[in-house]
Amino acid sequence: MPYYVFKVTQPTPILKNLELQDSFENYREARTLARSMREDLPANSGITVQIMHAGSELEAEEQLQEKREKPILKEWEM
Repeated sequence: MPYYVFKVTQPTPILKNLELQDSFENYREARTLARSMREDLPANSGITVQIMHAGSELEAEEQLQEKREKPILKEWEM
C-alpha cells in the first residue's frame, strides 16, 4: 500500500480541503517530503501536511475526513 502526502486546510471546523502532493511506496520518501513541506510553511498559516497509508487515494481521503475526538489528557500528562 502506498503512502499519500496531503496538504490540508480547514477553513471551517466541519470542512477539510485536501490537496494530494505525491504518493510513495516507501515511508522514508513520504516522510522526507512531508518534513520539507512543513519547514517551508509560514507560521500560523492554517495549513498542515499529513501522511496517510492507504490502499487508494480515495481511501486515504476518507480516512483524513473522519471526525476524531481529541484524546483526554490525564493530569500526569499535562
